[in-house]
Amino acid sequence: MNFALNDEQRATQELTRDFAEREIAPHVLEYTRSKSMPFGIVRKMAEVGLLGGRIPEAYGGAAMDYLTFALVQEEISRVDHVMGQVVSNPSGMAGTSLLRFASEELRQRYLVPMVKGEIFMGTAITEPHGGTDAAHVETTAHRQGDHYLLNGRKVFISFSDLAKAFVAFAATDKSLGNRGVSAFIVPSDAAGFTGRRFEHVMFNQVTGRGELIFEDCVVPADHLLGEEGDGFKVMTAALNTGRLSVASRMVGLSQGCLDASVDYAKERVVFGQPIGRFQLVQSMITDMLVGTRTARFLYYHLAWLLEQNQPAPQEAAMAKLYASDIAFRSASDAVQIHGAYGCTEEYLIERRFRDAKAYQIGEGNNQFLRALIAEFALGFRGRGLKSGGRSS
Repeated sequence: MNFALNDEQRATQELTRDFAEREIAPHVLEYTRSKSMPFGIVRKMAEVGLLGGRIPEAYGGAAMDYLTFALVQEEISRVDHVMGQVVSNPSGMAGTSLLRFASEELRQRYLVPMVKGEIFMGTAITEPHGGTDAAHVETTAHRQGDHYLLNGRKVFISFSDLAKAFVAFAATDKSLGNRGVSAFIVPSDAAGFTGRRFEHVMFNQVTGRGELIFEDCVVPADHLLGEEGDGFKVMTAALNTGRLSVASRMVGLSQGCLDASVDYAKERVVFGQPIGRFQLVQSMITDMLVGTRTARFLYYHLAWLLEQNQPAPQEAAMAKLYASDIAFRSASDAVQIHGAYGCTEEYLIERRFRDAKAYQIGEGNNQFLRALIAEFALGFRGRGLKSGGRSS
């Protein structure tokens, strides 16, 4: 496999890098402090095609290959990974679900405006007691004629007070475990629905992490994705792409920490010389550099596998696990290099530190992913890499 970027990929990478430095970087501190979504920047990203991602051109998308899609997220996330998350939104769980399981009417209603940067959609899986365990979803959905009534609660959901609609998972038959879980498009203006932002949360404050409450929430029957019981299928359809997105964004965050640390280590003078002359600082920068590049090649490999239509559950887990661990370590080392200044808002390092921690938990927490990767290696699950690195 050849990981050299082609001309189109390099051009997109350069366009994205220039956009991020010109249009996003000057405003990050402002919208971070206000905890508000910079809709003007979102619209500009849409205008230059950065929100098009994997979405087909028929719906206004860019039909990017997997690697180009990931490169865009990395470059945006070097400056601000939250805007990287915005880039991934149309091609994530919501967009994939609409493309594969929804009616044309719903695609036009939600997918097209998402690509234009006019609306967001959220994914409602995590619950207060069961986390993301699809087999034990507590939220229920019962058919009542031409609609369903949903009851339950979801927590730590992105875009909780911003999204126009959510892909929500609910049990239509609890006796069937994950085969009794269904997926729905739930409009944010549905009767019986409430979305509320958590005011005090350490990470992703701009995207409005919060809770969703369903109290006899009325959802039209034609908003069911696929058939009853297809929820697990809907959930897993976007799993590998989601982990590719997280991996590329965390590589971007780590690269941003490295860039800031290198600049600071050359400028900060202590005892008559730049701190970059001190070997312990050099050691941290080396770890950041090696870790970031290794994580990058893991997501490059994952993107290549997905482009070949190969199943890659283990590789997706590995890329997400390693990139998020490296991002957190890089952010921690960046704080250390910056000293007390690294704990202030102005340097944005403290924000990267807080946000990096979130992705050791979200999109499959890293303890679970370690067990998953080992089960593939041990042959307890399907296709995976043997201990020597060969595919089985």
